[in-house]
Amino acid sequence: MPKLKIAVLFGGRSGEHEVSRNSGAAISNALSVSCEVFPIGVAKDGQWYGPIPLAEITAFEPQNYPEKKVTILPFPHSRGIIYSLPNLAKIEEVDAFFPAMHGTFGEDGTLQGFLELSQVAYVGSGVLASSAGMDKIIMKRIFADAGLPQVPYLSFLRKELDSGPPDKIIKLIKKELGFPCFIKPANMGSSVGISKAIDEEQLRQGLSKAAEYDRKIIVEKGINAREIEISVLGNENPQVSLPGEIIPCNEFYDYKAKYVDDRSSLRIPADLTSNQIKKIQEYGTIAYEAIDAAGLARIDFFIDKDTNEILINEINTLPGFTAISMYAKLWQHSGLYMEELTKKLVDYALERNAESRRNKTVYTD
Repeated sequence: MPKLKIAVLFGGRSGEHEVSRNSGAAISNALSVSCEVFPIGVAKDGQWYGPIPLAEITAFEPQNYPEKKVTILPFPHSRGIIYSLPNLAKIEEVDAFFPAMHGTFGEDGTLQGFLELSQVAYVGSGVLASSAGMDKIIMKRIFADAGLPQVPYLSFLRKELDSGPPDKIIKLIKKELGFPCFIKPANMGSSVGISKAIDEEQLRQGLSKAAEYDRKIIVEKGINAREIEISVLGNENPQVSLPGEIIPCNEFYDYKAKYVDDRSSLRIPADLTSNQIKKIQEYGTIAYEAIDAAGLARIDFFIDKDTNEILINEINTLPGFTAISMYAKLWQHSGLYMEELTKKLVDYALERNAESRRNKTVYTD
């Protein structure tokens, strides 16, 4: 039986470009054990290049591959054919795409919409779950509707900050949330653009910083909490891993703590009671199904150290696959290693694509 051919997409137009290259390398190397891999580097301007040699993925720079510009065509029945540019010569036909692109234009539903137009199989959630999971404000509203407990928060638009001094916004935050609080762009991941404020001056700086990355800003009440994460795998009947705990090396688990300092630690499994584990897994399944996620997700929780209350924080529909990422490490603890894990994700992508193809697109009596 011939091996499946999988195109791995990495890089992209987001603040998480460099993180995505590391994920792309890990996924490509794991898949190469059982599949043929066609790595595609997406430049910061959006142009695709491929195939990129496995050993060069983490150092991908588009200027090194001027003759390797590629694309797919956004219409049904294109069958995953990859074309070279500018002559549109067919160079490869793949069975599925594996996005390893975090953040905007990769995790937020835009790439998924493009792949849907091409009617190709791809790993992960569809347009709806990807966009809802990426937008922290929409995500929190969906979770609230599903009855999931969350940290109190407020949301604002960048134009509210642009219209003048943010005095009214700051007054509202101080009244409703107090200090400390966390300021975040609504549509970024990997803790890009996030800051903690313990006074009014830091709050002003944090709002300005978050507004650099998104038109929507979310501010959350700071609590004294443990950070717990679970991994989810599957489509209609998802499996949920045991929880793990993040022990950040910095004051909170920011971008530097995740990817630069290399001093944060992961406790797998987390030191929790059986009831806490059961509740977190239950909440995770509810959250996964509430946004109609598919394939994979990592879901993050807080446990309030003062009250022991379990609070859902967010869902990541395309979690990191780097050497220090929690998603794969949690499954590894259960005996599911990267090679088998990535192959399972491809199988779920093919399954979901086959299910989608059952839908009629033309009305007939």
